[in-house]
Amino acid sequence: MNDDEKTLLSSAAAAARTTLPAFLARSGMAAAHDLDNTAAAIAGHREMVSELFAARRHLGRVGTNLNQITRAINSGGQPEELDAVLAAVRRAVDRVQAATDHLLNQT
Repeated sequence: MNDDEKTLLSSAAAAARTTLPAFLARSGMAAAHDLDNTAAAIAGHREMVSELFAARRHLGRVGTNLNQITRAINSGGQPEELDAVLAAVRRAVDRVQAATDHLLNQT
């Protein structure tokens, strides 16, 4: 557990007016008693992490295309791919924004 996670859990324990070990035990028991929700929450988190990694890969590919287009434009050319690459950038940004919004709405 990193410092931020420990701080978050300690704050939650304090808000529940209990000790951190008691909070963790009660939280663990609550999760164990509702395995369907626990599994769904973990699966949802994994899906979001996978989506963010996929979006990151997509942005890397798009960045490579943008660099190639920039070189062509700087050499006086007008690449045919410009509109397609810009559309890909917009899709990638939308994808990252949607994943980020979803993560923010979970907390």
